[in-house]
Amino acid sequence: MSLPSTDTAVTYPDGDLTSTGAVVFVQPLDDGRTAVVLDRTAFHPVDPVWPDQPADAGTITVDGRAYEVVDAVVGATDGTTLHVGDAPVRTGTEGWAFVVCHLVQDATGIEPGAAAAVSVDPARRHALSAGHTACHLASLALNDALPGLWTKEVAVDGRGRPNFDQLAITSSRILEGGSVDEYRIGKSLRKKGFAAADLPARLDEVTAAANRTLADWIASGAAISIVREGGRPGLGDRRRWHAELPDGVVEIPCGGTHLRSLTELAGADIHLDLAETEGAVVLTMRTTAHLA
Repeated sequence: MSLPSTDTAVTYPDGDLTSTGAVVFVQPLDDGRTAVVLDRTAFHPVDPVWPDQPADAGTITVDGRAYEVVDAVVGATDGTTLHVGDAPVRTGTEGWAFVVCHLVQDATGIEPGAAAAVSVDPARRHALSAGHTACHLASLALNDALPGLWTKEVAVDGRGRPNFDQLAITSSRILEGGSVDEYRIGKSLRKKGFAAADLPARLDEVTAAANRTLADWIASGAAISIVREGGRPGLGDRRRWHAELPDGVVEIPCGGTHLRSLTELAGADIHLDLAETEGAVVLTMRTTAHLA
């Protein structure tokens, strides 16, 4: 049984909840589970490098037997070893194949070459997609509300606003119907020109402005899509979140799943909190998506 030499073709960026493919590799793991790799899948895995969006839930069916997928992670191989969830290189690194490892408790009957059908839990996918879409919108709305706190020119986002989200973010967690993002405002960000000392007094103003912008975008019912760079289907190929907002198109690099239109949201709310830790200010943004 040879290791995969090409990336798994992934169809979840297109919103697919089912797919058919072939088993290309099976690897038992130390914890008793087994990693099953298919040539094609609709299953969204966790990327350990930036594990913001959890894995889908669902099943793989082989020869009429349905196997519960208890987790799914990105795997990587250079042809010598399959690294399951602990690749030593970033997704997309040249010379490596990146694959979706579907983890099952009992892989009895799953053999390379077998035909396999994937089915994803639609409710969980929809809730996570709503959370991820709302997360991107919230990050842009936060950037939009903060220009008055910058005293120097810095990198901008796709709308031309100072990209606080990119410059300060330390973690992002996509939830079913929401997200939690944490930003560190320390010496480095202050040197870039962010007026951290002014933020506490203006936090309510910033929150209100970001929520107004968010509400306007959602009311527009803007179309959302995932753009594949070069149209390539591989897990390691670059993809971008594409939103046709009222004031122009914006794109953000993204490997997750999303809603197809903001008409699927009845609304969303941003809540901002500040805390002090290790000599820095931590800004936490909690976003809640309300499904239509």
